[in-house]
Amino acid sequence: MTGEEVKTKTEDPADYTGAVEAALFALGREVSISELAKCAGCRESTARKAARTLADDFEIRGSGIRIREFDGCFQMCTAPEYYESLIRVVTIPKKPVLTDVVMETLAIIAYKAPTTKVDIEKIRGVNSDHAVNRLIEYGLVEECGRLDAPGRPVLFKPTEEFYRRFGVKDKSEMPNLSPDAQAEIEAQAEKEALEAIPVTT
Repeated sequence: MTGEEVKTKTEDPADYTGAVEAALFALGREVSISELAKCAGCRESTARKAARTLADDFEIRGSGIRIREFDGCFQMCTAPEYYESLIRVVTIPKKPVLTDVVMETLAIIAYKAPTTKVDIEKIRGVNSDHAVNRLIEYGLVEECGRLDAPGRPVLFKPTEEFYRRFGVKDKSEMPNLSPDAQAEIEAQAEKEALEAIPVTT
């Protein structure tokens, strides 16, 4: 057994937290596990443990910095409780206003992804082109391929920005949609469908 093999089997994540922290700070974006491992010079499993150890440490000691995990990547960001403090000195772009129609469309995509406009419109009962295009413009929804069906319709899914904005790591952490919420969406969709019917005299 070589010395390198021994080292590989005895990697302690605590020995690599410094390198992981440096990489996250310097890159200032989402950093993949493979990038962290390459930077730290360790296995990907060790890099992942080091990043999670660092994230736990920041949270336990109430640091103004947090490390969030999104779809297998890690990113350093500001702790939410300090947003108001930052507003005093940092100009933050105004967040897009999500109307009820856009929110309903976003909820459908988030829970049914990957899904097509046709599926969205079956649930909402009205054309959803405008709402979907608006969500793409806001960076909350993106195309993720095409359905293997006649016409090969485009499939849509939530973006990493969506998960970051709503504070969840992936679809598995999203809350279950309550029957009341489902009924409310269906009622609103039915109302819009009726309003879309032209009135004849």
